[in-house]
Amino acid sequence: MSTVEFIEKLASHPRDVKHYDTTMLREEFLIESVFEDDKVKLTYTGYDRFVAGGAVPKSEAIKLKPIEPMKANYFCERRELGIINIGGDAKILIDGIVYQLGHKEALYVTQGSKEILFESKDSALPAMLYLNSAPAHKSFSNKLIKHNMVNLIELGNEKDSNRRSIMQFIVASTCETCQLQMGITELQPGSVWNTMPPHTHDRRMEVYLYTDVPAGHAICHLMGQPNETRHIWIQNNQAVISPNWSIHSAAGTSNYSFIWGMAGENLDFSDMDVIKPIDLK
Repeated sequence: MSTVEFIEKLASHPRDVKHYDTTMLREEFLIESVFEDDKVKLTYTGYDRFVAGGAVPKSEAIKLKPIEPMKANYFCERRELGIINIGGDAKILIDGIVYQLGHKEALYVTQGSKEILFESKDSALPAMLYLNSAPAHKSFSNKLIKHNMVNLIELGNEKDSNRRSIMQFIVASTCETCQLQMGITELQPGSVWNTMPPHTHDRRMEVYLYTDVPAGHAICHLMGQPNETRHIWIQNNQAVISPNWSIHSAAGTSNYSFIWGMAGENLDFSDMDVIKPIDLK
């Protein structure tokens, strides 16, 4: 049995999305299964050719292989890759060089990296590697980003239920990339709203992986055009695709974390068009 499997989700026009029912919204935008033991699971999207997925090397090392839509000899032949570990400690081999990746640490893998192997240090506490990838036109350097290397931003307040810490792992100020950016946002206890006020960024798309969602709780992810929004209910360790024309915001029945990854025309993290909450429909 192959250790790499994928699904493909094509781009959707906002005019069509207005007519989607719950089932269709979930089929087009929700990545329901991200992690499975001893497999790499990938979703290839029609939005900026972005790939999102997960790898859980539990009982053996897993090799990251190219998937059919790429028409590539190896995964990073024309791509860059970002990895954030939300499980136990991992060892990642890139062309023979070992990178030790701890819990909630990140690794940037440059275009041109040929052999990529994932391995857990302890099979009883396997790594859970969240993967984001975008096309790349240039090689930089592989870079391990530890906790003390992130760009940390504190936002929000308890009064508005949106006190949160934004940890920018793979951004222009910490790591050279072609277009990929990744980080983690953690909501503090008592806070449930993320990305409020919401925004769009017409020059980039984004994927959110919701994690640290307590058992019995769920996330209501808001999407769609500002004047005609939709919602998708999401469970722990599920991801959702956010097109460039869509807002992305959410509220949970508890506090939680999410990993954001984006790609597109520029690397300006603040490049966004904010929508006032009172203007949402």
